[in-house]
Amino acid sequence: MNRQLLAYAALMLAGTFISSVAQVLLKKASQREYGSFWKEYLNLRVIVAYGIFFVASLLAIFAYRVVPLSMGPILEATGYIYVTIFSVLIFREKLTPQKILALGLILAGIAVYALLG
Repeated sequence: MNRQLLAYAALMLAGTFISSVAQVLLKKASQREYGSFWKEYLNLRVIVAYGIFFVASLLAIFAYRVVPLSMGPILEATGYIYVTIFSVLIFREKLTPQKILALGLILAGIAVYALLG
């Protein structure tokens, strides 16, 4: 892999990571009670989360200038790993055997692509 591809792949991974942070913000926002429909959807956490999604989308678009289309979904699949880690650390969710199996399959897919792709 050349340096340019590595740099753009890292950019895509960064976008996937910040997208996962935005998902955490949305979940945090959903756990509160709001007085009205407008306050529920126009509060700081929700607005910031969608702003982060927008930036993450721009990063992905920019990264696809160099990252092969076949590699993009593999890099974006790391988001499931980030979200699972955040859910365990921040929301104290249980890491069930099914989640561990699913994460193992995701990691195996990434490894297969990296080794044979």
